Amino acid sequence: MKASQWIGSLVLIAIVAGTGIGLAAWKKADQKKAADEAAMMPEPMEAVIVKPAREIEHRRTTTAVGTVLALRSVTLKNELAGTVARVDLTPGKVVDAGAELVAMDVSVEEAELKAQEAQAALADATLHRVESLASSSASSKKDLDQAKAEHDVILAQMERTKAMIARKVIHAPFRVRIGLSDLHPGQYLEEGTVLTTLQGVDEAAHVDFTVTQSVAEVLHEGDTVEVIGANKDTPVSATIIALDSRIDRATRNANIRAKVADAKLLPSPGASVQVNVPVGGPRKVVAIPVSAMRRGPEGDHVFVVVPGKDGKPRAAIRMVKGGAVLGDEVIVESGLTAGEPVAASGSFKLRDGVLVADAGQAPPQAH
Repeated sequence: MKASQWIGSLVLIAIVAGTGIGLAAWKKADQKKAADEAAMMPEPMEAVIVKPAREIEHRRTTTAVGTVLALRSVTLKNELAGTVARVDLTPGKVVDAGAELVAMDVSVEEAELKAQEAQAALADATLHRVESLASSSASSKKDLDQAKAEHDVILAQMERTKAMIARKVIHAPFRVRIGLSDLHPGQYLEEGTVLTTLQGVDEAAHVDFTVTQSVAEVLHEGDTVEVIGANKDTPVSATIIALDSRIDRATRNANIRAKVADAKLLPSPGASVQVNVPVGGPRKVVAIPVSAMRRGPEGDHVFVVVPGKDGKPRAAIRMVKGGAVLGDEVIVESGLTAGEPVAASGSFKLRDGVLVADAGQAPPQAH
């Protein structure tokens, strides 16, 4: 290779090396400038609303499924066979006690009653005649006893016929609401045919539900439970009035009956409701806003606002054990004490150690 070629190669290498060194120096200076600018910028801060955890009195509850029952309810059936003459079983209609619901044809019984009334009149006249003859010794005591017996028998037959007529007319046993029915005049009914159901119209109502054996052991008559019906935002208070005398051997559950003072607050009889049953006595627990509780793969946690090493308020993650939800609050079973400040709103933006500003705190007043 000629000397001129060697000189050209060296010059090229020197140019490339100088360019690389210059680019590196420029890059380093640019990074230093960016670092200096970043150091001069304020630390990022997340705005949240901070609220202290508060101590409340709470009684643990368990949930049961209950059934609404009227205080009085009957399945209406006819006692005697016969043909329907009159019927007033409009579904949903409310009728007072004693109102006629169904009347069977009693023409045969009424005819028998008229015949018996005629026989009774004859027996009464015969008895009076025999009594007159007996008083003058014109008739024997045997004739008098026979006349009395015949008179009493016909009177008894009349009473029996009247009772049969009465049993063929069905009245409302109390103030009731009539259920569905498919009954019409002229329809023949066998004895014991189901006609409809009658639900008592009362101010109060019953709620029957079942609880486990362990829960039943701590319940007593007079205890209060909450019934949640169609309007889930408004629980209805109910008082336990009866506990079953035995535990079901198959399910190990006990039947409980509670009474609601105002039946209008519940769905119709037969409807399903939720019953919140207290378990154990009241206890002191810690409660925080529901929005403060975070759920994660590792479990429940909250962000507690505590002073950092620099004295500034910072978020610190705290693992807790969540409990029951009470309206807009949730119980913390463990991991938090009353009075500790937690991020109640905006906690989803936080991470461990981040600087925090309390957006709910009133700004200082200028003097």
